[in-house]
Amino acid sequence: MKLLKKLNNYSVFVLLMLAAACKNDNKPAETATAENKDAVVIPSTISWDLVHEYPHDPGAFTEGLEYADGFLYESTGQYGQSDIRKTELKTGKVVLQTKMEGRYFGEGCTLLNGKIYQLTYREGRGFVYDATTLKQTGTFHFDAAEGWGMFNNGTSLIFDDGSNVFHYIDPATFKEIKKLTVTDEHGPVNELNEPELINGFIYANIWETEKIVKIDTATGRVVGRADLSGIRARIGIPGLSRRPGSPEVMNGIAWDKSGNRVFITGKNWPKVLEIKLDN
Repeated sequence: MKLLKKLNNYSVFVLLMLAAACKNDNKPAETATAENKDAVVIPSTISWDLVHEYPHDPGAFTEGLEYADGFLYESTGQYGQSDIRKTELKTGKVVLQTKMEGRYFGEGCTLLNGKIYQLTYREGRGFVYDATTLKQTGTFHFDAAEGWGMFNNGTSLIFDDGSNVFHYIDPATFKEIKKLTVTDEHGPVNELNEPELINGFIYANIWETEKIVKIDTATGRVVGRADLSGIRARIGIPGLSRRPGSPEVMNGIAWDKSGNRVFITGKNWPKVLEIKLDN
């Protein structure tokens, strides 16, 4: 009788587990850890589609990308070639440009309160520009071996250093406020690059891939993934060749908040792409 009761209880448990597994609420799945203290988030698959293509300077080694009022603000890299520029989205025409000294390699940039902030790669220095004129108005130092991508949340400047860490710094003092570590169901997610805050989530490229991850700003967990493999072939951009000046890796995410449009590009890509990300 005890055995039968145990079997009945077990059957009920199995049925409940099956019912839970079959439930589809379009949210990332969660499974209990061994310690039963936390939940491991299984990222959802984010579908995508190509909406529009815009021209882009193929000479731009894109490291940072921002959108505002019909223009793209772009930071480009390479020693002796780096700059900060403002371009027309529809035409790709560069309307303003400030070149950097040859000893600096430009990296990520972000636009906040009428100023553009730009990182350098291994020099530990950042630059501040007037967003209207692109004239340099200041500099700052940051405590990381490398500067990669940059964005902001309206109050803090946030950058990554090629690892799985986002550094939050005060734009007034440039002191670090906090760090956010990024993980998925396998552990740390490294080589995050060119992030953007979109509808309350961080979206970031994974360097040398055509993947974008969606990150929870409170926990640092990856909650979604978009695999854009094949997008180069779809728009006629050849695969990686590593020849100087040829199209390189996908790099650059910008968001038009008012129009809810997402733009992406790559290093030395001849196009900027408007894509739709289904969340």
